[in-house]
Amino acid sequence: MATKTVKKSAIKKSQPKKDLSKTYNEFKSFEGQQYTGMMVGRSHKWHYDKGDWKETKITPDLWEISYAVTKRRAGHAPEGSGVPVGTEYHWYILAHQNVRKLNANDYTTAMTGLKYKLAHKRADKNKWSATAKTQRKRLIKLMQELIAQLEKDPVQLEIEYDGKTYKGEAVPVNQTCHDGVCDELDITLNDENLGIIKCTKSGWKMDTQKDQKFVDAIGEEIFYWYE
Repeated sequence: MATKTVKKSAIKKSQPKKDLSKTYNEFKSFEGQQYTGMMVGRSHKWHYDKGDWKETKITPDLWEISYAVTKRRAGHAPEGSGVPVGTEYHWYILAHQNVRKLNANDYTTAMTGLKYKLAHKRADKNKWSATAKTQRKRLIKLMQELIAQLEKDPVQLEIEYDGKTYKGEAVPVNQTCHDGVCDELDITLNDENLGIIKCTKSGWKMDTQKDQKFVDAIGEEIFYWYE
């Protein structure tokens, strides 16, 4: 009997489509904690429309801020993925904002940091997933963890790169630490915050730095410190 050769493309077409909405909403586990939504480790990229940033000076070093803008995904969400339209989130953002004056009216601005989910509201519900009291408790816990981490001795850094000496520190992101080693650290060199460095399967990454050799030099110094 003759054997038929089946093309790979034909096999692929015959396979049922993966239900992305099911994958997105199914329960996952991260260090003993169950969650739904996007898998830990994956990332999004967004473009922000022209927005309104307002600020009021309260003390010499403290400002009240408000910011409103529409953000748009870079690319397109896979069909069937993500939460339903109308879903809401309440995040708390902890970030560095680095600003440089260009002229009388213009400044560059860049932010790096963390955002923490306090609660969400499903599109078909009128209630938030946590009461205001519970959200406040979560925020207190987050702040306490942050303070405890900041009070610990940071990773000390001293790097010679491209003819220049860099001295500073790396503050671990507490939630990424396991067995005494942390996968993400907040980097400050020569008194300037540079953002967060991440240890990934493909190497050291920093969203804020384009020079990969410089990023690798920082990562190497962190690696030696942990050794």
